[in-house]
Amino acid sequence: MTLNHTMSNPECRRHLLPIRDALDILSGKWKLQILVSLLLGNKRFREMQREVDGITARMLSKELKELEMNRLVKRTVHDTTPVTVEYSLTDYGRSLQPVLTALENWGLEHRRRILTEALPV
Repeated sequence: MTLNHTMSNPECRRHLLPIRDALDILSGKWKLQILVSLLLGNKRFREMQREVDGITARMLSKELKELEMNRLVKRTVHDTTPVTVEYSLTDYGRSLQPVLTALENWGLEHRRRILTEALPV
C-alpha cells in the first residue's frame, strides 16, 4: 500500500478495513508481548507471566483465551502429575513473525531517533 492523497473513499476503506481487523485482534497492551514471548518458544502460564512484565494472572488468562479463540495460540494440556498446561503459537500465529519483527525494528529506530533528538546539541 502506498499513500495516495487522491484515494477515493471506497478505496480508502478497502485499505483501512483489514488494518482495523488486525488491530481488533492484536490491540491492547499485552497481546503483542504475549505473541513475542511465544515466538521465542512454548511456555507454561507462569513462565509467560514472568516474561511479560507487569501482566496479572487474570489478564494473561483473558488475553490467552482471546488469542486462542482467534486461532493464534494453542493450549495443550499434558497428562502428567500434576497436570501441566503449555501454550504455543499455531502456524497461523507464527505467520505474524514478519509483522512483529517489523514493529520491533521500527520501535528500535523510533527510540534511537527520539533519544538522539532529546540530546542537547
